[in-house]
Amino acid sequence: MAISLKGDQEISSVPTIKSKALRINLNRDIYGTFAEIGAGQETARNFFRSGAASGTIAKAMSAYDKDFSDAIYGMEQDNRYVTQPRLKKMLGHEIDLMEDRLSRQKHPDKLFFSYANTVTTIDFAKQFKGHGWVGIRFQLDPLEGYNEIVLHLRFKETDARLQQETLGILGVNLIYGAFYLNDNPKDLVKSFYDNLSNDQLEIDMINFSGPRFMYVDNRLMSLQLLKNGMTNAVMFGPDGNNLLPAQVLYKKNILALRGSFRPVTKVNMDMYEKSKKLFLAENKVEESKTQVIFEITLSNLSAEGKINERDFLDRAELLCSLGQNVMITSFQQYFKLVEYFSEFTKERMGLTMGVQNLIQIFDEKYYRNLSGGILEAFGKLFYRDLKVYMYPYHDAATGDYIDSENLKVHPRMKELYKFFKHNGKLVNIDDFDKNILDIFSRTVLKMILNGEQGWEEMLPEGIADTIKQKRLFGYSRSRVKK
Repeated sequence: MAISLKGDQEISSVPTIKSKALRINLNRDIYGTFAEIGAGQETARNFFRSGAASGTIAKAMSAYDKDFSDAIYGMEQDNRYVTQPRLKKMLGHEIDLMEDRLSRQKHPDKLFFSYANTVTTIDFAKQFKGHGWVGIRFQLDPLEGYNEIVLHLRFKETDARLQQETLGILGVNLIYGAFYLNDNPKDLVKSFYDNLSNDQLEIDMINFSGPRFMYVDNRLMSLQLLKNGMTNAVMFGPDGNNLLPAQVLYKKNILALRGSFRPVTKVNMDMYEKSKKLFLAENKVEESKTQVIFEITLSNLSAEGKINERDFLDRAELLCSLGQNVMITSFQQYFKLVEYFSEFTKERMGLTMGVQNLIQIFDEKYYRNLSGGILEAFGKLFYRDLKVYMYPYHDAATGDYIDSENLKVHPRMKELYKFFKHNGKLVNIDDFDKNILDIFSRTVLKMILNGEQGWEEMLPEGIADTIKQKRLFGYSRSRVKK
């Protein structure tokens, strides 16, 4: 036994890929198939090389040829192969074969699984680094239904061989985590980067399903990807399931509304509705090809020092109940958000914001880490086909309504501000509701926490009922002041 010295720090031990694969191979009940398309059979190779694989691997295959792949799994309507539907077909097909070909009477204790991936590695010109779908369908009890974990990755390395090796390591981590870390999904997600680094790949979507994950909120799993630095943006839809941003935003016109939404108020919805109307009136903007995003920054979620997961889910619950797609990002600066959107589309973009947010955009202190300062940031922000839709602010002291016409910026920024305004990059939202302009989320939240009355009228229809029924944001009937 190793000697421990005074002053030693506890170091968490991460199993090697070989030890992970060997532990699974030595388990007499875990038994399944490997189907890998697009980057070799790197995951299966790790299991073969670790030894004792004959008790684990029922079959390992790679249907590289498209015609051959179609003959096995069927054709896709969009004729694409690196997609989530393709992965799902692969997982389902292989499990059906296992159940059909192996007798449960002969193997009553076997825990069947099917691991699959469909990926494309970096192209010859090294312009597109590649991406892929990876998943596992597995049992934890022969009498239970199957569980499933599906994730999407984007490669960062610029060498195809390195990408293949990275994919193989991720595959082992996923299979090992599915069987040995399923009781703690947060640790399971974190383990995907065991023996890997953030410089090798990005995981930007994950979904859990099945009897063992009935209690898992996939929106919370998205948040884990951000907290662990595995990605810069995650997205989920009204049903609470995680979405792939690249898929949702591909070649779309994008209108983004940033806020705390703690809770979502009538002002938030008025900003959304009025800016959407203006955006859709723009040339070349069709509603069928437009995606509206309600965006929350990670820094906003951690404004109180650490991320409150319950608070995050409360905000998500309300936005989902309104039928909105929600995006959580690590982009504090707007130009980085626009750069991210530009990875997926060259179509028109719009940002909806209030006066205070616009003032911050013209504050030089936010760009000190850029070699080109604010000019570099503005070049990245406004070089693209983008407009800012500005919602006015009511100055209670003077009674004035502040918009782009009477907004005061720092004297050094005045000419820069005029340049973008006169070039049509800043658009006033003139058709606003003066009766709700003084509603602020922080005021509503304080009233809810203090048990005060009257906050219900400040929220969109149905939102107050949702807060009361689900007891969101600390609402408690016992604290309501009569």
